[in-house]
Amino acid sequence: PLDRALQMAQGCLQHSQQTVSDYTAMMVKREQVGGALSEHQFLAIKVRNRKLDAAGQITQPMSVYLNFLRPSSVKGREVIYVENQNEGNVVAHEGGFKGRFLPTVTIPPTGMLAMRGQRYPITEIGLENLIVKLIERGGRVRSMPGVECEFRTGAKVKDRDCTVIAVTVPNRLPGAEFHKAQVFLDNEYNLPIRYIAWDWPKRAGGSLEVIEEYTYMAIKLNVGLQASDFDPYNKAYNFHS
Repeated sequence: PLDRALQMAQGCLQHSQQTVSDYTAMMVKREQVGGALSEHQFLAIKVRNRKLDAAGQITQPMSVYLNFLRPSSVKGREVIYVENQNEGNVVAHEGGFKGRFLPTVTIPPTGMLAMRGQRYPITEIGLENLIVKLIERGGRVRSMPGVECEFRTGAKVKDRDCTVIAVTVPNRLPGAEFHKAQVFLDNEYNLPIRYIAWDWPKRAGGSLEVIEEYTYMAIKLNVGLQASDFDPYNKAYNFHS
């Protein structure tokens, strides 16, 4: 049942690799971390996708800038990651009251500080990484018994027209990471702009709990982001103000 969905995801990945150099967006996310579901977090993001030459050498490293806007507990936090720079570390600083006293730090992306309150490291953020994850997860469950996949047209994410791929995995089996999941594919961009996954109910007939939810809005593709957009000394940022 998932073969058509996996083919669509492979097409999205090829499309992104061939045509999307960079983008800006508003990302809204919430995640289960340590068994608790976080509040919705709103982030202004800038991303440059990794690009390779014919020999497989990196010509454009994956680069990410995050500016946390809401809730107040994280407002003002900024994070930068550039592949193969800063010895593989992220550069980050807190916002708000804490940011007035705590210094900018350089820390491992998978370390305790960088992962605090996060389900995944910054190295796995972005639309292209989301596609890769969807392909991996779909591949693991495609042959499991009872898996269902539905396609729904006419959906919207804000003002974007989307096609929804809804997947149900009835049984909690090794390799299955969700009970139900929905992927919203932007019909114009040919990219997934929303993903939400639910856990199996804790008891028969019980409600489903969100595992993770990511929505990308106000996306602007190929805006020509430069190295300065991922430089903590950029005067528009507050890493060293």
